Amino acid sequence: MNFDLTPEQDQLRDAVRELGRKYGHSYFVSKAKAGEHTTELWHEAGRLGYLGVNIPTEYGGGGGGITDLALVCEELAATGCPLLLLVVSPAIAATIISKHGTEEQRKKHLPGLADGSEKIVFAITEPDAGSNFHRLSTVARRDGDDWLLSGRKIYISGVDEAGHVLVVARTEDASTGKLKPALFIVPTDAPGLEKSKLDMEILSPENQFLLFLDDVRLPADALVGESLDAGLPALFAGLNPERITVAAMGAGTGRYAIDRASDYTATRKVWGGNSIGSHQGVAHPLAHAAVQVELARLMIYKAATLYDAGRDLEAGISGNMAKYAAGEAAALAVDTAVQALGGAGMTTEYGVSTLLGAVRAGRIAPVSREMILNFVAQHVLGQDKSY
Repeated sequence: MNFDLTPEQDQLRDAVRELGRKYGHSYFVSKAKAGEHTTELWHEAGRLGYLGVNIPTEYGGGGGGITDLALVCEELAATGCPLLLLVVSPAIAATIISKHGTEEQRKKHLPGLADGSEKIVFAITEPDAGSNFHRLSTVARRDGDDWLLSGRKIYISGVDEAGHVLVVARTEDASTGKLKPALFIVPTDAPGLEKSKLDMEILSPENQFLLFLDDVRLPADALVGESLDAGLPALFAGLNPERITVAAMGAGTGRYAIDRASDYTATRKVWGGNSIGSHQGVAHPLAHAAVQVELARLMIYKAATLYDAGRDLEAGISGNMAKYAAGEAAALAVDTAVQALGGAGMTTEYGVSTLLGAVRAGRIAPVSREMILNFVAQHVLGQDKSY
């Protein structure tokens, strides 16, 4: 058992941290409040190779795994720049296309995903079905050699920044007559595809959208994979990387908040000559939060290691646990940091309350804490399915 990163991963972590500090949380907040995107940071991260660390080298990537991408997500978040589209584009879309796309799809999309010149977002959640793909109402049907997609999607991140959206639909299996999942690469400017921005109480430079698909016509090669049989494995291929990188982003955010609060409490003096951090009522909650974040990090990198080793079932269990642990730890860390800073914690200047909405959302998305507990109860504890 080895808890050390490789020398290359150590170098990656340090380099990403340096890039994140160059921009910092004030940059992240200013972009979000101006309704702008973190374009400069994204393009520089792409130019330096950080967005494509998990993409095969033959398509312009670094040839690494999800462990490497988790490091990128965590370290940027630890500098106050938690980039949600790292999860959506490199982790989900690039993994699905790399593992299950056709060779033409890989050549067309992976180089741009690797260098940051292209973004592909992901659309599975629906207003009525949530992310339960068994009940999705978005349907794809054949029309000659083409496909026609119709349905609705909700809480779709970054559609306004992306050239394509990876849409999860259901299509009829000609051999059985049953509906089965299929994934389609859809241009965001396709006729029949409309987007409506959702107003969210989260400070983020990345926007959320409701999508309407009204007989969106797509060529045959928009279907991910060589046939409809690729749909289910392609869908599951993106779920473990999603959970692992979301968890890494949460852990990084927790680290950032604890660091900000610790710097403040170590120097802030109110009563007498001692810092407020010398009082256990202040120090112990921060120490507790730090323990929870570090425990989450251990599970994140266990899950990433299992995934990169091809142990998908074990990675699924660990990935869900990591997402749960990191979601709870990040929310605790940010809330504790705000409390430790007192009134200063609620100001934009001190840069912790600006993350309250994001870490609260991390306990809901991309899968809620309750559904993870259901998963663990069923698949780890052997309990009957409860839903």
